[in-house]
Amino acid sequence: MRRRIRPAELLKHYAGISRLLAGQLDFASAIKAVAVEIGQFLPHDHIDACIVMIDGKYHSAYETGLDTDWGRLEAAPIAQSPIRSLLWGETPYILTDDASKDERFHFEGAFDNPIFDQILCSRLHVPMTVQGEVIGALSCSSHQPGLYTLEDVTNAQAIADLLAPYFFSLRAAQLAQHSAIVEAEARAREEGLRQGALNLTEALERERQRIGMDLHDQTLADLTRLTRQVEHLADKPVIEGQSLEPVSRSLQRCMQELRRIIEHATPSVLQLFGFASAVETHIERAVIDSGSKITSSLVDETQGAVDALEPTVRIALFRIVQEAINNAVLHSQCTLVSVKLCAHDDALRARVDDDGCGLDRSGLRSSGGLDNMETRARLIGAELDVGPRRDGTGTSVVVSVPRPARSAADAEIAEAAQ
Repeated sequence: MRRRIRPAELLKHYAGISRLLAGQLDFASAIKAVAVEIGQFLPHDHIDACIVMIDGKYHSAYETGLDTDWGRLEAAPIAQSPIRSLLWGETPYILTDDASKDERFHFEGAFDNPIFDQILCSRLHVPMTVQGEVIGALSCSSHQPGLYTLEDVTNAQAIADLLAPYFFSLRAAQLAQHSAIVEAEARAREEGLRQGALNLTEALERERQRIGMDLHDQTLADLTRLTRQVEHLADKPVIEGQSLEPVSRSLQRCMQELRRIIEHATPSVLQLFGFASAVETHIERAVIDSGSKITSSLVDETQGAVDALEPTVRIALFRIVQEAINNAVLHSQCTLVSVKLCAHDDALRARVDDDGCGLDRSGLRSSGGLDNMETRARLIGAELDVGPRRDGTGTSVVVSVPRPARSAADAEIAEAAQ
């Protein structure tokens, strides 16, 4: 039979609990700090503080004595809690001699496994209340059946009343910290997007200037020269045997150069034939233009999923892959360039590998290539990883783009296709 605790002893224990709470900065350390003192007059094998989150729909359990599945979850629905009636304010306390047989703890969907796993028989639960709001519950459990009485309920409620203001403050501090982190992350994302947009604008301006110089220095000069040749021929009588072949050849060369400039500015193959075809065309053209003996390959395992991306996302992804191919062909001294496109449940991934001399990040950054790739990736929410290949040689550029959510109809079609 348990010894009866005198009021003076209880008061001493309550004061001890208050002292032990001082300086505790989180729920877990607070409940562990007071557990021994509570055990002096309220024996237990397991004790926990269940804290209701601000939304009122979830709670977290902080426990000591025994480690259970209740304490392993950061957030659990109150609707599945065995003591949900207490957390909802529907009952002033819960007292049971054997929780394994008490129907109040067991209902459809109840998270009651720890009761059986840890053989928790006697259980006592009282609310922690602040200004009429239930912010949590104090729970004591024992392997011994029939341990707790109504007197224990009164004592446990006194403890809960001591804990409630302190835990309420901890919850407010936790919420403030979380809000500060979320706000800081939002500001960082906003600043990153602002800086990214600025970098991209500068890159686009440089590209506009490059196109303008290409048109001025090459195409416009060729057209001016051809115009003068045509005018010269028009002012003179046609001489038998005079050939217009040089003029025709110059015109063809001029048109090819103009097509090259236009194609670089607007990837028409991408729009007309899809992402994989555009990448394949670019690899072939890059290799031919380099004059090097480079073997190239393309593997597409996406089944056209890339072409389902938003146009701006698809073009940005193409530009990243295009830049990676250009870097490999022009700077890596490689003999092999391979591109692999694959689809995962949450992302579409493009990998560009080469067997060249490896990554020179300073050179890439000085030319703006890596910066442009990182900026484009950030603006479409993609992840970019640039480094050596898995075997430690060459360079691997991997860009992962989040997949758009599929509609129910699309999911059914995909499942039927499988």
